[in-house]
Amino acid sequence: MHWLFRESAAERHAPFGHRGVSGPPIPGPNWSGVNGPGNLDSFSSSVCISQQNSWVEVGQGKTYTPTAYDIGHVLKLECTAISASTWMPVGYVSTVITSEVIPAPSPTPRRMVPVSPVDGMVCMVAEERISASGTFTILSYNVLADLRATAQIFSYCPPWALLWGYRRQNLLREILGYRADIICLQEVQSNHYDEFFEPELEKNGYDAVYMRKTPEISTMSYFTMDGCATFYRSDLFKPFEKYNLEFNEAAQLLANGLHPAKRNVAISRWCKGNVAIVLVLEVLNLVHGANSSRASAKNHGQLQLLCVANTQIHSNPELKDVKLVQVHTLLKGLEKILAKTDIPMLVVGDFNSVPGSAPHKLLATGRVDPQHPDLSSDMFGMLCPSRLFHQLRLVSAYSSFAYLTGTGPDVEKQRNSIDSNNEPLFTNLKRDFRGTLDYIFYTEDSLGVEALLELLDEDILTIDRALPSPKWSSDHIALLAEFRFRRAHP
Repeated sequence: MHWLFRESAAERHAPFGHRGVSGPPIPGPNWSGVNGPGNLDSFSSSVCISQQNSWVEVGQGKTYTPTAYDIGHVLKLECTAISASTWMPVGYVSTVITSEVIPAPSPTPRRMVPVSPVDGMVCMVAEERISASGTFTILSYNVLADLRATAQIFSYCPPWALLWGYRRQNLLREILGYRADIICLQEVQSNHYDEFFEPELEKNGYDAVYMRKTPEISTMSYFTMDGCATFYRSDLFKPFEKYNLEFNEAAQLLANGLHPAKRNVAISRWCKGNVAIVLVLEVLNLVHGANSSRASAKNHGQLQLLCVANTQIHSNPELKDVKLVQVHTLLKGLEKILAKTDIPMLVVGDFNSVPGSAPHKLLATGRVDPQHPDLSSDMFGMLCPSRLFHQLRLVSAYSSFAYLTGTGPDVEKQRNSIDSNNEPLFTNLKRDFRGTLDYIFYTEDSLGVEALLELLDEDILTIDRALPSPKWSSDHIALLAEFRFRRAHP
């Protein structure tokens, strides 16, 4: 009985840069099979570079990362199957030749802009900024799931820049460059979390929790389903409590109050599989002064806790009632946590709701006007305005840019990047859409904003027409905020 094998397709694309010049690992075939005699469960590979009509070997192994010396050349990958019993080559040699290696696109580094008066208006590149004593940073970023990064949707983006092998390294470099203490990602595919994000960020000192969308509703397989991932520095925090919130459960309970004739229709409309991770963290290592919240908490034998909610709300712009049900469900769940223990809260993610929409108003003001036009989408009469409220006292972090004082180009640039709702002009920029969908909300009585990651100029981004692009590998931009605890909490 002989082994049968299938060679996996190797990616062919312009390489991604490491430190501005190198590229993504060039994969070789994955050889696998079933048990039997003469099994072939290994292979050898080599990578060659063309020089003056000849080939020079530059590496051996399953992967190769191009360097500055490879720019202007093409690469050839050769793979040979090896017999596990004789360790001799068997079968034919598989060869892949790349296109010419080019320098990696190098986006302009984004800077942190202090918004606290004591810091003054000194802007620094995010990776160069050292957080003030006793502060922490949180990043929120929709990384664009590979299953949605198609040439049909993003026809303006070069095909090689849409490949996951390129985008994942670009995203990782950007994410690590922000040096955030807490990282909240959305649209993270299950297999990409297991195989890439979790192990790569673990190497850099992060622990993580992940929740994929509810499988009963999604038609996708487990490995192509996306979800939310929250990473936190293990030297600064440890998990205290975790809550997995499935919006389908709340939607089904709401639908149970309807007449049976409408119930199934409501369930089909409201159950979209979206989820939220609510993580309560114990603060371990933020160094505060003698009169700080951390020192005070220790003196009273209390823990300094922090609650972080990470979510992605349903995306269909026509289903405004679905978005509102999901946001309301999340906020009511957070109120229950706050009722047990009064702790600072951060509510972040891709809410797929523009400023001024009913979900945004509920988040930012604690209620929805009974005359709000979004309520007209409530075809079942279940969204009673008198019940659409919460008492969390949330504030959008980026609204701080609207109140910047002083003069100068940096101040004006950020003030001009804020709309009439005191939100960014956009966090999502596609060919057919420009607007804000992503937010970082915080409880203003317990947290204060120290600095924010600057917003990007549309003119810079639209050099490549829209997002994603070779420089920016998601259709969303990352949001990053630095916070300080205002007082001690049990």
